[in-house]
Amino acid sequence: MRLSSVPSVFRVEWFLALSLATCVMFLIFGDKPLGRLDQPLQLGLAFAWLFFVILGAALAVVRHADQLGEKLGEPYGTLILTLSITSIEVISITAIMLHGENNPTLARDTLFAVTMIILNGMVGLSLLMGGWRHHEQHYNLQGANAYLGVVIPLGVLALVLPNFTVTTAGPTLSFAQESFVAIISVGLYVAFLALQTRRHRAYFAGSVHGEDKHSVDDHSSSTRLLTHTVLLVAYMAQVVFLAEKLAQPVDYVVETMKWPAAFAGLTMAILVATPEAIGAVRAARANHMQRSVNIFLGSVLSTIGLTIPLILMISHLTRHPIVLGLEHTDLLLFMLTLALCLVTFSSGHTNVLQGAVHLMLFVAYLFFIFQG
Repeated sequence: MRLSSVPSVFRVEWFLALSLATCVMFLIFGDKPLGRLDQPLQLGLAFAWLFFVILGAALAVVRHADQLGEKLGEPYGTLILTLSITSIEVISITAIMLHGENNPTLARDTLFAVTMIILNGMVGLSLLMGGWRHHEQHYNLQGANAYLGVVIPLGVLALVLPNFTVTTAGPTLSFAQESFVAIISVGLYVAFLALQTRRHRAYFAGSVHGEDKHSVDDHSSSTRLLTHTVLLVAYMAQVVFLAEKLAQPVDYVVETMKWPAAFAGLTMAILVATPEAIGAVRAARANHMQRSVNIFLGSVLSTIGLTIPLILMISHLTRHPIVLGLEHTDLLLFMLTLALCLVTFSSGHTNVLQGAVHLMLFVAYLFFIFQG
């Protein structure tokens, strides 16, 4: 039984061999596999290959985090998934932030991009595909309000408030103000986690509770638990290593080819948000809108509540100053997105039109990266 399960693991985890081979190649040959970045073809191939491998590893991290969450139950499931995604996000931002010239807006651009991808791209696609297939879908209104009740003030404090403070020049915060925002963010996130996993778990539960049963197969369960844990750590380590390599072609595109600085943030945001986006859209298509809402609103909450404090801490430790305040077009799109979310998640049910409007805002965000 145990022997027959080994080949099946290798069949499912074939991508591990591919990503591991990529890491070994860089360990043996250094940066030579990146080739000459001034050659468009080599630049494109290096970027595409690294992006594909990191994205595949990130998808595997989320898959194993989900499996651990199902087996351990709450609040551990939520913690594992959230910390896994947040780790990938912080690692990716830090890798590019510390590589090449200092880009003080990188963290802000990445956080903004993640927010726009989730609250407009992911929400729009989920609502559109779910509504197209099931006409009207329902979710727990109290849960959605709890999410937005934390996301909106934290988002404004972190990404809007720096434009209006006068302690420092520009859209930045003083050390005391950054510390205050970090403490408030972590504190509210912990309070929300307690509400979600203990006091008001029903706010975030779908209509079907049958999936909460855990089979007691001690040996098999503990073996699978160990397997998922080891594989999660293995994939995470590869993301950490390869993110630093991806920083080189991304830096070249932004610094040498003079692409918009927001391109670096968008690249990192796609790596972070895509795994959860796939899960949210699948849940919506299967008419599990409550799970879809939990995924995309929980994802943006962890991005603001955990990533921002960690990035602020890394900024001070590495002496790489960062700019948090959104400006011009980005500021308007961010405020419009928050207002639209209040309207979308105010009734307890969704439809195709709401999804189309969110997708329109996402397209506007992509357009104004190059035309803003």
